[in-house]
Amino acid sequence: MALSLANIGLTQALKAPRMVLYGSHGLGKTTFAASAPNPIFLFTEDGAGALQVNAFPLLTSFLDVIGALQSLYHEQHQFQTVVLDSLDHLEPLIWSYTAQQHGKSSIEDFGYGKGYGEALTYWRQCLAWLDALRNEKNMAIILIAHTQVKRFDSPETEPYDRYQIKLHDRASALIQESVDCVLFTNFKTVVKKTDVGFGNEVTRGITTGQRVLYTQETPAFLAKNRYGLPPEIPLQWDVFSQALPHQKSGV
Repeated sequence: MALSLANIGLTQALKAPRMVLYGSHGLGKTTFAASAPNPIFLFTEDGAGALQVNAFPLLTSFLDVIGALQSLYHEQHQFQTVVLDSLDHLEPLIWSYTAQQHGKSSIEDFGYGKGYGEALTYWRQCLAWLDALRNEKNMAIILIAHTQVKRFDSPETEPYDRYQIKLHDRASALIQESVDCVLFTNFKTVVKKTDVGFGNEVTRGITTGQRVLYTQETPAFLAKNRYGLPPEIPLQWDVFSQALPHQKSGV
């Protein structure tokens, strides 16, 4: 296609957000997502607890997940947010499907990590349907995941441990590239130093009980956002929504 200055135009207005929300069990990730506008849940684990939300039946296969996404795309509905809970329970479903499609008994049977590369094909298929819901149906996307502490090999410093998304590294990298926000949630911790005498101090981390969304990466955890959000905000949908730039989606 030949291009000229006549082809220049303004980029589109801000679309509904796509995010990964990850953290430990029991912090309120699902409750946060339930407060988003008109959410529909795709559960790959029994994680609703006492919450009453609109949801498909528990999805126990990769094709179940794809079928639910296709239903949201092709059928009429009033839902504004799709919540996939959780990514780390979806991953073994994708591994199982990958092995099945290649006549293997498990993802490890490919050898030398090749199976995890093959699995990215089906991760991309899932992400493509999510993008279609966002781009054509104006639905916000919330992908919930749990956390793991894993060594990070920095090219600038000695290796150190940090919180990361509980997924295979290649799948995690693909998903992080595909979303607008990677939000880490945890209890806010303050450091308190206590004088124990003889010129010695003991340093302790004390939780405040406040649940916080972290939006920018630090050595302690992965995070990012494309909206210029504050480094940390309370784990509350209304506060997060108010911090977003103005958008037509109403999210």
